[in-house]
Amino acid sequence: MRLPSFPNLLRTIYTFTNATLPTRTSHRALQPFARATLLKSMPTIPFLGSLFSTSSSSKDMSFPVQKSDDEWRAVLSKEQFRILRQKGTEPPFTGTYDKHMPTAGVYTCAACSAPLYKASHKFKSGCGWPAYFDSIPGAVTRHTDRTFGMSRTEIVCSTCGGHLGHVFKGEGYPTPTDERHCVNSVSLRFGEGDGDGGVGGGSGARV
Repeated sequence: MRLPSFPNLLRTIYTFTNATLPTRTSHRALQPFARATLLKSMPTIPFLGSLFSTSSSSKDMSFPVQKSDDEWRAVLSKEQFRILRQKGTEPPFTGTYDKHMPTAGVYTCAACSAPLYKASHKFKSGCGWPAYFDSIPGAVTRHTDRTFGMSRTEIVCSTCGGHLGHVFKGEGYPTPTDERHCVNSVSLRFGEGDGDGGVGGGSGARV
């Protein structure tokens, strides 16, 4: 029997979990991404659901840019609002920036235009979403997401609190930080520039 391809398998999992879970849930990066290990990490339906869900306290945090839901809806597309403000997720291997590998430029927040990642931070992870080993200093805020009894680290824009995705460490990628910021393409825009106007220092505040 011929097995489905890895991208098709991920799309099937995504479709199933989003059809069976509340729509308020959000992006969950698949960890680790070695294909053999990935298949071994799917023993139960509840765990599959957790791959694409987020429930965290970022809505209770204060950010420099504050807008009501109606104000955000006025400036964001329906899909941008679902992901950035409602912590949704885009299907794996479908995002505009998944395989986007520029040599220069900056990825900014699609909601508030704050610089988030440099092109030099991006690397090929094969996970199905844009991956970055670091962010512009102070641009990304981290906090613990304990959905389904697991401890993960959600990342949001430090300027507006828009949901970006999750960050994982220690997966063995040959990068300077051994971190993978797994980000929704919908949460980003790309443009020219050096992005040196980051706020603060380090790889993002932790709350």
